[in-house]
Amino acid sequence: MNITKTDLPGVLLVHVDKFADSRGSFLEAWHRDRYAEHGLPTDFVQDNVSYSVKGVIRGLHFQNPHAQGKLVQVVLGEVFDVAVDLRLGAPTFGKWFGTILSSESGAQLFIPEGFAHGFLTLSDQVIFAYKCTDFYHRASDSTLRWDDPEIGIKWPIQDPRLSEKDRAGFLLKDIPRERLFKV
Repeated sequence: MNITKTDLPGVLLVHVDKFADSRGSFLEAWHRDRYAEHGLPTDFVQDNVSYSVKGVIRGLHFQNPHAQGKLVQVVLGEVFDVAVDLRLGAPTFGKWFGTILSSESGAQLFIPEGFAHGFLTLSDQVIFAYKCTDFYHRASDSTLRWDDPEIGIKWPIQDPRLSEKDRAGFLLKDIPRERLFKV
């Protein structure tokens, strides 16, 4: 297991050991003690799995209150995964980090509380799994617009498939201040 820091404090790329042969592959997706040794949270309370087809953007989602840290990974396919810092007063407020995650690499991304998260499916089919540090809380759920020009995410797509919720997300400048996080 190898951890790589990103330009956003607390957002970490997690490279797990993957073993492959002619039969397929195996990786240990979660081991509480190993993750704790690297300073990652170990008190996850909810696991989610989503299935998406090519060209779908899910996100950029966040909850406040009831903020969620997330450990995300791709079980099948490939995505462009994004985290956006929503911590008022942080030097990286409004900045984003994006990376490709795939079932082939087995890499994971940890997104701490205080960040919006979303992903774009790059392959024909994607199964995306993630662990959360708090439960889903509908009244606290918000969406940051995927195409907010102030943030300037360089998505590798022009016209994604979006849910109504994601299409109607807030621009960063319009998010009620009480929905943002404090450093």
